[in-house]
Amino acid sequence: MKKIILFITLLMIYSAEMFSQSGNSCEDAIAITAGTYNVDGINGETFGSNCSEYDASNGELEWYSYTATQDFLVTISTDYAVNDDLDTRFHVYGGSCQDLQCVAGDDDSGDGYLSYGSFYVYTGNTYYIAWDDRWGTETFEFTLEESDPPPPPPFEFTSINVNSVGSERGLVDMNGDGLDDLVSIQASNVNLLVQTEGGFEEINISTDQADYTPSWSMAAADFDRNGYTDLLYGGGSGVTFMQANDDGNGFTEISGNEYVFSQRSNFVDINNDGHLDAFVCHDVQPTVYYINDGDGNLQFFQGPSEDGIVSGVGGVAYELSPYPGEQEGGNYGSVWIDFDNDRDIDLFIAKCRGGNIQWKYNELWRNNGDGTFSNIADVTGYYSGFYPDGGHDNSSNLGDPVQTWSSAWGDFDNDGYLDVYVGASATGDGAHKLMQNNGDGTFVDRTAGSGVEDAPYGIENDSGDFNNDGYIDILSNGSILLNNGDFTFTQYDAGVPGPGAIGDANNDGFLDVFNGNNLYQNNDNGNNWLKIITIGTTSNINGIGARIEISSPQVGTQIRDVTSGTGFRYMGSLNTYFGLGQDSNITTLTVYWPSGTVDIFNNVSVNQSLEITEGETLSIEMSSLNQITVFPNPADDYITIKSDYNLDDAIISMFDLSGRRVLNYKNTSDDGIINISSLSAGEYILRVITSEQDIYSKKIIKK
Repeated sequence: MKKIILFITLLMIYSAEMFSQSGNSCEDAIAITAGTYNVDGINGETFGSNCSEYDASNGELEWYSYTATQDFLVTISTDYAVNDDLDTRFHVYGGSCQDLQCVAGDDDSGDGYLSYGSFYVYTGNTYYIAWDDRWGTETFEFTLEESDPPPPPPFEFTSINVNSVGSERGLVDMNGDGLDDLVSIQASNVNLLVQTEGGFEEINISTDQADYTPSWSMAAADFDRNGYTDLLYGGGSGVTFMQANDDGNGFTEISGNEYVFSQRSNFVDINNDGHLDAFVCHDVQPTVYYINDGDGNLQFFQGPSEDGIVSGVGGVAYELSPYPGEQEGGNYGSVWIDFDNDRDIDLFIAKCRGGNIQWKYNELWRNNGDGTFSNIADVTGYYSGFYPDGGHDNSSNLGDPVQTWSSAWGDFDNDGYLDVYVGASATGDGAHKLMQNNGDGTFVDRTAGSGVEDAPYGIENDSGDFNNDGYIDILSNGSILLNNGDFTFTQYDAGVPGPGAIGDANNDGFLDVFNGNNLYQNNDNGNNWLKIITIGTTSNINGIGARIEISSPQVGTQIRDVTSGTGFRYMGSLNTYFGLGQDSNITTLTVYWPSGTVDIFNNVSVNQSLEITEGETLSIEMSSLNQITVFPNPADDYITIKSDYNLDDAIISMFDLSGRRVLNYKNTSDDGIINISSLSAGEYILRVITSEQDIYSKKIIKK
C-alpha cells in the first residue's frame, strides 16, 4: 500500500511539474518523453532561427524539451488522420536556451502540409522542440518516437547559427575573389556575410526599395561583366534585377512593369553571344526571358520573337497557343544543362499545375545549335504547330506529368552523360522518377529498386557530392540520397541539412548548405576534392554553360555543367566542385566553353582551388583537315564532309571571324551533309572535334 501511495505521490509531483511548465518559452519548455501529445494552440515566445526547409519567418512557438536517456534516432510526426487538412511546422534546437543551434526541423514532409522528421540524439543531451504557428494555431496531435540509430552516414554536418537578415538565401561569390559568400535579401538591403580566412565579414548594402522581392527565387551572376555579381529577384508579381556597381559597394535597382508570377529563375547565355541573359519560369503564363544587348541592358521577351528567340523557349506566347483562350503555365523548376553532350546548353522545366493535364507535363527544350529550341518532351502535341512536320515529340521520354517543383541533374553513374531525378512535390499525379541518360538523346526509367522510391515529397531537389567520393548525391527535402555508384541510392534522413543554397562556406572543398540563420558546415572526411573557378573571355564572364570533365584513376570520368539557379528557390555556388575519393591525381581536366573554346590540362593536383581563364591552354589542333574533304566551298546552303576518320558523335561547329559560334550540333548522320542555310553570306571557320578529342578546322565561304 505504501508503494502505491509513493507512486501516486511521485506521479502527482511529476504531473504538477509538467503542467507548471507553460511551454511559452525555452526556459518553460514542457518536458516530454517518447509518446503522443496534444498541442492546444500556440502562443509562446518566438525565436529567430528557422530550422525548417521553408525559410519564412517564425511565428509564435510552443516549446517542449526532450532529454535523451541513450543514443536514439528520434522521429517527430503530425502525419496522422486526426490532423488531416491541418498545416504544422516544427523546429528542433540543441545547446542551451541562451545559445540555441538548429538540429532538425520540418514543414511539409508528411501528407499534405503535415510534418515528419528524424534526427539523432545523444545520451544526456537536451533538445528543444518548438511548434510554430506560422501557418495556423490549430489544435493538433504529435508523436515522438525513439528507435535504435542506424549506422552513421559517411558525412557529418555541423550547424552554425549565422547573423543573416532577410529572405531567399544564396551561397555564391559576390566580390570576385573565388570564395562563396552568404547572401540574404530585404526589400531595401542586401545582407552579405563575405567569406574571409577563418570567418565572415558582415556587409549590409542599402538599395532602393525593390519593386519585387525574391519571394519565390533568387539567381546570381555578373551579367554586365564588371567583376561583381548581380542578383535577380523572382517575385510573385514581377522581376527585379539588382545590378552591382563597378566598385561592388552598391546596387542599382532595375524592375520592369511586366506581370511575371515568378518561380525558378536563372542566368544563362541563351543566344550564346557571350553576354548573360536571364530566364524566369512563369506560373500562369509562358516563361519569360531577358536578352542582354551586350551593354548590360536586358530586354523582356515572352515566347517566339525575331529579336529574341525565334522559336521561343520554355513555352510559347499565349496568343499563339494552339488552345484558344488558354494560357500555358505551371512552369516551376528550370535548369540549364547540356543533356546531349553537343556542347550547347539545353533547358529542362519541372512542371506543377492543376487543371488541364497538358500543363503538368515536364518539358525538355533541346538547343538545336542554330538559335532555336525544340521541346522533345511534348506528350500532348501542345507544340505541334511549332514542329516542321507537325505532331508531337516525346523522344526524350521525359514528358511525365509528375507534380514537381524542381529536379536534380547529375551524372549518377559517371558514364559521361547527365541523368536526372525528378522529385514529386506531393502525392497525386505521378511519383518520383529517376531517369538514366542513354547517351542518344533518350532516357530510361530506373526508379524501381534504386532506393529513391520512398524519398520525401517536397519542392526542393538539388545535387552535389556531399561525401566527396566521386559520385553525385541528391539533397531532397531534408534527406540526402547518397549515391552508391551503381545507380542505387541510400536515403539518410537524420544529421542532414534541410534544403538550402549549396556551396563551400569555408573553402575546404566540402559542400555546405545555407538556409535562414543556419549554416550547415560539411566536415572533412579525408576524401580528396577539386574546386574550379571559371572565368570567361569570349564566353560570358562566369563561364555559365561550360562543361567541365575530369578523369582520375579510380573514380573515372566525372562531368559538371556551370549553372546559375538549380533546385527551386535558392542560389548555389557558381564555382564547380568535384569529389575524388582517394584519388590523388587528376589525369585530364577539360573545359568546353560556351564559345566553343576548349582548354585541356594534364596531371592536375587535388585538394586545390583552380582558377581557369578561357583560352589559357592551346588545344592540340590541326590547321588543315588531313584525310577530311569538305565540299562545295564556297557553298550555298549545304556542305558535305567526307573522311576516313570516324565522325560518329563528332561535334561540328561553325564560327564567324569574330570567334562567335553560330552553328553547333553533334553529328548523327552517315551522309555528312551539314545545313548552313541559316548563315549569312561570308567567311566562317568549320571545326570538327572527334569523339577521340582530335580537333580539325577549315575556312568555309558561304555564298
